[in-house]
This record gives sequence, C-alpha cells and structure tokens, in this order.
Amino acid sequence: MKNRILKPIALLGAFLFLTSQTTNTPILTKQKDITIINTTDLASDIEGYAGCTPVKVYIQGGKVLRVEALENEETPKYFDMVEKGLMKKWNGKPVAAAEKLKVDAVTGATVSSEAVIENVRRGISYYIYSNKKK
Repeated sequence: MKNRILKPIALLGAFLFLTSQTTNTPILTKQKDITIINTTDLASDIEGYAGCTPVKVYIQGGKVLRVEALENEETPKYFDMVEKGLMKKWNGKPVAAAEKLKVDAVTGATVSSEAVIENVRRGISYYIYSNKKK
C-alpha cells in the first residue's frame, strides 16, 4: 500500500522538477531583418558561478550584431566585469567566424565568463544549423 502511494508522488515530483527547468521561451525569433537567438532553454545545462547565464545573440545579414546578457543569478559586481569585457567581442563578426572565435575569460570572473562564452557559441551554432536545414 505504501509503495503504491509513494511511487506516483515520486513520479509527479520528478515531472514537476523537469518541467520547471525550461521556460518555453522561443529559441529563435525574428524582428524585421534581425534574428534573435535566446539561449535560456537552449543552454540551460551551462552554468556560471551561481547558475545559468543565458544570453540573446542578435544576428543581421549573417553577422553578429550584438550579444546581450539576460537575467541571471551571478554576483553583479563580477558579472559587470563579464559584460564589459566580453559582450562586444562577437560584434560585427560573420557567424562562422564568431562560432569559432577564441575568447579569453575575464580575470576574476572566469567561471561566469566561460559560461557566457559557451552560451554564445551554442546560440550561434543553433543559428547556423537552423539555416542549413532550409
């Protein structure tokens, strides 16, 4: 009797946990001639120092227009260093070059930097893959 009650409760708990891990945010959206890749769900397994570090990658004409950090739980003092030191590194780069770009982490915010770098790479890779399917 006890096992018949606990098993469904455990399954429900696992289901609720797994469904709470995604936001159902669209990965790829378009605004006029700009494609926006949101890595919130695409890179939810990539964590910085204090959790996920999602970004939006704006692409226009086959080039990265800009990278924008989204809400995260990183320590603001250190994440500000990441934003100032990293976000512009991809600007103006063709997507193929941007995907392979070697970007150094920001000293003092290494874990957060590496997470942002991997988010950007995954977003750009997703964009390239999506365009090859067409």
